[in-house]
Amino acid sequence: MTGPLSIRGTTALVGLLGDPVRHSLSPLMQNAALQAMGLDWAFLALPTPAPQLAVVLEALEAMQCRGLNVTIPHKQAVAALCQELSPLAKRLGAVNALVPLPGGGWHGTNTDVEGFCAPLRRQGTNWSGKQAVVLGCGGSARAVVAGLVELGFASIQLAGRRPAALEAFLQDCQSWAPQLEARPWDSSDGLAAALGQADLLVNTTPVGMASASDPAAAQACPLSEPELSCLRPETWVYDIIYTPRPTQLLQRAAARGCPGLDGLEMLVEQGAAALRLWSGRSDVPVEVMRQALIEALPSA
Repeated sequence: MTGPLSIRGTTALVGLLGDPVRHSLSPLMQNAALQAMGLDWAFLALPTPAPQLAVVLEALEAMQCRGLNVTIPHKQAVAALCQELSPLAKRLGAVNALVPLPGGGWHGTNTDVEGFCAPLRRQGTNWSGKQAVVLGCGGSARAVVAGLVELGFASIQLAGRRPAALEAFLQDCQSWAPQLEARPWDSSDGLAAALGQADLLVNTTPVGMASASDPAAAQACPLSEPELSCLRPETWVYDIIYTPRPTQLLQRAAARGCPGLDGLEMLVEQGAAALRLWSGRSDVPVEVMRQALIEALPSA
């Protein structure tokens, strides 16, 4: 970066819709990228209560907003407000990026899948035919499962603690993810066997995430020591949490010799993919975005 962000009368808006969004690091990385690209744009976190989502979208369209990211709790609801959806967004039922359409309204798509896959592709591993275990069955898990399907995984074991949510997830996704199987987390023997055979373990739960209101939260780990002991040293462990760095899961997995990835790379790559869509440019400075986050995030 060459200096502070300059806001002028010509500056266009891009931003993030969610509730809450005060904690978001997206403005840091996106504004660093915009400045490096020489774009006269500014990226803002825009707190948007659910009842006002439609009104906010209409107002931003009128303001000629150049693009939006969408986060919790709006990824599903915003899909119904889009004039068109990408095939991926339709399949997932979730939108995290909006692009203004020339004729008015918004095109909704999902860059979370690309963000999840990019770090795995960089490892130089052929993931086709491999086995994965995914912890959690919330909204993030859908993008993760879609990414695993795209990478060619032959087996995806989904472990969740809420039977009803696990069953609903399976019913929604199995048509496009036939290799997906649901596994109750309290079925310890079955989970242990799956962990022992996994080539990749992905944590999509918030367990282990640093919290200003609960400092001890960062000391938690989604897997118990007996469960961790099932992992082979060659099993990759991918925790989509990015604060602290590294999480307890990644620290304990590394002690067993397991290579790891954290959520910072997913955050950077999904943001870079969105910026390519908004700007129509391929020269998005991913390393600038990454460095802006690394400087802002605390280490464990």
